[in-house]
Amino acid sequence: MLTGKQRSYLKGLAQALDPSVFIGKAGLTDNIIKEMDNYLEANELLKVKIQEGSELDPKETANSLLEPLNAEFVQAIGRKFTLYRQAKKREDRKIILPRPGK
Repeated sequence: MLTGKQRSYLKGLAQALDPSVFIGKAGLTDNIIKEMDNYLEANELLKVKIQEGSELDPKETANSLLEPLNAEFVQAIGRKFTLYRQAKKREDRKIILPRPGK
C-alpha cells in the first residue's frame, strides 16, 4: 500500500511520461493486460490512455486492473491513469520510493 508521500512522488515521475498503452474501442483485452504486465515488470510505472472511441471510465478501469496486475493505483486525470508495481528483485528496481514516515 502506497503512502500519500509515495503516491505524490510517483505522480511527479508520471508527469514526464507519455502513455505507453492505449485502450481503444475493443476495451480491455487479454493482450492489453499482458502488455501492461510486461511493461510494469520492466519499468515499474505505467501510464495508460483510454482513446476517445472507448466507453471505459479511467478510474474504474484502473481499479479493475489492480488485482490482476498486482499493481497500485497512482492517479487518474482525464482519460489517462497511472499504475505502479515494484520490481520483484531489488536489483531490478528503477524507482526508489520515499520511506514511510520520513
